Amino acid sequence: MRTRLESLTSTGIVVIVLALSLVIGAILTAVEGRNFLSTGNISAILTGCSILGFIAIGQTLVILVGSLDLSVPFVVSLTSVVAAGQMNGDPAQVAPAVLLALAIAAAIGLVNGLVVSFLKVHGFIATLGMGLIISGYLATNYQGSHGSAPRSFRLIGATQVGPVPVSALIMLGCALLAIVILRRTRLGHHLYAVGGNPEVARLSGIRTSVPVVAAHVLCSLLAAMAGLLLLARLSVGSPTIGSQGDYDLMSIAAVVLGGTLLAGGKGNIVGTLAGVAIFAVLDNVMGVMQVNPFLKDVIRGLVIVAAVAVYARREIDQRPARFDRPTGLSAVLQEKP
Repeated sequence: MRTRLESLTSTGIVVIVLALSLVIGAILTAVEGRNFLSTGNISAILTGCSILGFIAIGQTLVILVGSLDLSVPFVVSLTSVVAAGQMNGDPAQVAPAVLLALAIAAAIGLVNGLVVSFLKVHGFIATLGMGLIISGYLATNYQGSHGSAPRSFRLIGATQVGPVPVSALIMLGCALLAIVILRRTRLGHHLYAVGGNPEVARLSGIRTSVPVVAAHVLCSLLAAMAGLLLLARLSVGSPTIGSQGDYDLMSIAAVVLGGTLLAGGKGNIVGTLAGVAIFAVLDNVMGVMQVNPFLKDVIRGLVIVAAVAVYARREIDQRPARFDRPTGLSAVLQEKP
């Protein structure tokens, strides 16, 4: 039994935890007289996964390469208000607005990546600075809601295929594309290599700046997708919608919960999606049970700490014993007759 547990990957563990969360959620909500597996409730959980899912997928790519992106909530807000202002209720402006929002997000990601890779500023500091710049711009130029989305665009946030929202299908499509990039392309292999050991990757002939820049650009683009989806749901742009959702910290938490190492080089999208789903299930169950909002944060924190502790313990248990040859002065002393 112990051997089977030790053979489980981090992804396997988080999927098991997700299954247990669903079972426990069904039991707890049944006590409250609610049907946890009803079509409406499943749809609500998938809807909750959509926004955080987009951002967490991008955050996974950035963390895999050994960086972080704390600017994502502000990118979400910025793309929301820019696209809403461009649309301004006109269906003919939907495509230009979407392209404009994605272009701005890509430019932000490009600047983040260039600062991290060429100026050697850690992603934590570089993206925190970018986030403050965007936050200041939003506070200066936008007061309250801005613009409006036409009905044709709002349908993206309201349409369902059975119990599955279209927004969740779009998010899963992006996740599938990210999985293909990581597993089947040179860029994906380079992301893991640079995150695992940048110096070894450089000596192997990899241009280490390219994966870093690409990861940050993709992360900002996915944050922009989240901003556009929020616009479709709310019908107006909001300069604070990203920061209100704590999407920077929640996305990092979902990635870590999914088994991706913060140091980079190890992790996958499937684990991240399972981490996002766990948070969505927890929020749904606590909402049904009317748990105090402050207690919700406590429970989320306990889940994150427990997950990281389990992963760290597994790394220690599975680390092979090393019998390195002594070096330096110790080697000289041992060889001396």
